[in-house]
Amino acid sequence: MARAAGAPAATPRRRRYNAAVSGAASFAERLLDWHRGAGRHDLPWQHPRTPYRVWISEIMLQQTQVATVLPYYQRFLARFPDVHALAAAEADEVLHLWSGLGYYARARNLQRAAQVIRDQHGGAFPEDFAAVAALPGIGRSTAGAILALACGQRHPILDGNARRVLARHFAVGGAAGEHQAQARLWQLAEACTPGHRLADYTQAIMDLGATVCTRRHPACTRCPLALTCRAWRAGRPTQYPQPRRRAVRGRRELFFIVALNERNEVLLEQRPPRGIWGGLWSLPEFATASAARRFALDALPAARAEPQPLDTLEHGFTHFDLLIRPLLVRCRRTVTASPTLCWVNIRAPGRIGLPAPVAALLEGLSRQTLFDAA
Repeated sequence: MARAAGAPAATPRRRRYNAAVSGAASFAERLLDWHRGAGRHDLPWQHPRTPYRVWISEIMLQQTQVATVLPYYQRFLARFPDVHALAAAEADEVLHLWSGLGYYARARNLQRAAQVIRDQHGGAFPEDFAAVAALPGIGRSTAGAILALACGQRHPILDGNARRVLARHFAVGGAAGEHQAQARLWQLAEACTPGHRLADYTQAIMDLGATVCTRRHPACTRCPLALTCRAWRAGRPTQYPQPRRRAVRGRRELFFIVALNERNEVLLEQRPPRGIWGGLWSLPEFATASAARRFALDALPAARAEPQPLDTLEHGFTHFDLLIRPLLVRCRRTVTASPTLCWVNIRAPGRIGLPAPVAALLEGLSRQTLFDAA
């Protein structure tokens, strides 16, 4: 089409801008078309898709896959169907229902946020972006996802899946955490987010990253964006985004005292609110076997015989592996209960938060006859 008389000629910068706008529109439409037939439409938080239900799912899905989250989500919502129930719950019960899901600060922040919503927003989940982003445990991307999915508001997201899709499609160099790369990806997220079907688009880009544009083995031939994906056209999809430089994976060792009394009760100690397994109930922990034995002698004066080594456990964290050496001590109930110490029945520890390896250890021991009353 000829340029209209008197219209200014398009500059190279204007042509690049027009091409970017056109490309972003095409990006969104192809993604939406793909989502109609291949996206996920039957996730439990989609029916009904309320801000509360979406919020719980988004927090659980941080660094955790959908398949892992599903049973936890169902149990959590059955017990805490609304903000008021979650805000009023005992922290131990919240952690109990989170046990095994990991990253326990998420659960503590979730309840703190519920209390803020109850006390400052009348129990109604806020629909203002700044108010949502200010809640404990919620950042820019999570706030945008909640409001886009539940309220149809236009906010870009940049969770791990969206970041990977954008970094590959536009060949954004640099590690995902680098400031320059992050700023560029947010620009692209903003440009690609359409002005309509916001919930569908937000779900679509997350679904594509989770099921097609995966980290290690992307299914590029099934991707609706493949023909314009710069990383695929260059034959280097897995090089985007560039991985962070990983430190050498560490290995740590600790010793647990499994103090079992004549009532088949085991002694538990509540961990500090911050750090690994923050706020959960665990077995008394020591850095060395000698320190564990000293505790048995000093705090369990009725201990019977030398601590007995049990099978070693291994547990993996994000950056290190933990080697757990449990030591069984048969004793009388001599330690006085305190806010951070308690005796629980090994066969029915109650609704308290337990680290996954501790829960597995207690479950295994509960099936054995360990205490000899003679």
